[in-house]
Amino acid sequence: MSSTVLTPKSPRTVEMKTEKEIAMMRRAGAVVAGALAMLRKTLSVGMSTKDIDGLAMSYLEKNNAKPAFLGYRDFPASICVSINSEVVHGIPSAKRKVSNGDIVSLDFGCIVDGFYADAAVTVPVGKVSDEALKLIRVTEESLERGIASALAGNRLGDIGFAVQSHCEQAGFSVVRDFVGHGIGRALHEEPQVPNYGKKGTGLRLVSGMALAIEPMVNAGGPEVRILDDEWTAVTRDGRLSAHFEHTVAITDKGPEILTR
Repeated sequence: MSSTVLTPKSPRTVEMKTEKEIAMMRRAGAVVAGALAMLRKTLSVGMSTKDIDGLAMSYLEKNNAKPAFLGYRDFPASICVSINSEVVHGIPSAKRKVSNGDIVSLDFGCIVDGFYADAAVTVPVGKVSDEALKLIRVTEESLERGIASALAGNRLGDIGFAVQSHCEQAGFSVVRDFVGHGIGRALHEEPQVPNYGKKGTGLRLVSGMALAIEPMVNAGGPEVRILDDEWTAVTRDGRLSAHFEHTVAITDKGPEILTR
């Protein structure tokens, strides 16, 4: 679940993780990865987004995990399901059905023994447009490039630059109103992790950080607006959006994806 861009009023404190704590986050990450893999296989035309939420909750119960999103700032579901021009934070509904040609973003998090993990995928359903397939591919590639830049000694701007440059070279734009975030004992921790930036700028990355890196990429312009439900963000121009995310630990051996 993405974080809204905020201007810090005081110096940021980043909660560093021990090897034991990263191991606990790895357990939560395995549950998130398993749930998203199950949902990718299950997602089909005619399902309601409420059905998807029910499947996600059942998976958590079977794996002795708690939902990270349910009740967070009064969010009413365990998963965010965002379709087509919906960027992030789509609220599941029995009335909203998945249709042939949709692209569906599934953003899911859980808590295991007090530690969080968070990930997202965008899934094509049935026969989708060439533009949609390209958008999905480029967004996922941009996530991988961002993760590859999440090296101890690099800076936050290196991650944002890797994501932004890849997406813009493909003719797409990155959302700026929402960003990735630190994660660990809370769903949203410092630092914020923008999907845009300049190389060599921003907070220095060090071993022990844990980040939710999550490109949100639009086929058109980067502008978004929030619907009346006060959660769902949609593209202002009505064009498609895609979203991918992993929880990543910064280690001396390189970035470790905890939600692979």
